[in-house]
Amino acid sequence: MKNNANGMKTSLEKIYNDFNKREFVHPDPLEFLFSYPSVRDREIVGLIASALAYGRVSQILKSVHTVLHMLKPTPYEFLLTSTFTSLCKAFKDFRHRFADGYQLSSLLIGAKNAIKKFGSLNRCFIHMFSPDDPTIINAMTFLSNELNSYRIKPGHLVALPQKGSACKRMNLFLRWMVRSDAVDPGGWEDVPTSKLIIPLDTHMYRIGWRLGFTARKYMDMQTAIEITEGFQKVIPDDPVKYDFSLTRFGIREGMNFDDFNRYFR
Repeated sequence: MKNNANGMKTSLEKIYNDFNKREFVHPDPLEFLFSYPSVRDREIVGLIASALAYGRVSQILKSVHTVLHMLKPTPYEFLLTSTFTSLCKAFKDFRHRFADGYQLSSLLIGAKNAIKKFGSLNRCFIHMFSPDDPTIINAMTFLSNELNSYRIKPGHLVALPQKGSACKRMNLFLRWMVRSDAVDPGGWEDVPTSKLIIPLDTHMYRIGWRLGFTARKYMDMQTAIEITEGFQKVIPDDPVKYDFSLTRFGIREGMNFDDFNRYFR
């Protein structure tokens, strides 16, 4: 393993250049965002796609497609004309592993209320963001609480940072919306990429451990921050830059950790 920052960056950039491409996105739920050029639609789609990004990938894609099919003509217009009752009726048969139509409807009505209150999910997030914050945790906590503010809660669809969760799916959503490159579509303004936190799952945990960024045994927020800080030593302005390309190893068929290790020889 190349343990100096320059050597590690050379290897990470090679992985990024090889795999940070649209052709490697499928079957990532990120692919749904590419169909929405309007940021006001894309942020809603990103929230839905990330919230449902757990379980078998085939079921994730099916569930996200089902929800988005209902949100026509555009997710933004659909939400603004919806009520909790109408959403529950529309999604009465919805099921995604532990989530049912009531929890999905709660997530959507929470998003609608945040948009009506602040103008957009972006502005809701920015409301509690300060450039002096070391990370986006304060703003993420505020957004998560706003999404949980309806009397019926979305449950596990929106993790709460204050409970110590790594908030993998929320950090994934924020990566999609803040970063802009060949894969991440971006669209959110006034949020520096330097403040983002790695979306921590088993694949990124294994990579973070292999790179020497963490020795912790728990995949919680503290571990996510440790791994993010490890990447910050390599690329301070954009510590989650390599998240997509690195997590192709172990996710895509034909890409395993033996392939990953070859980049660091």
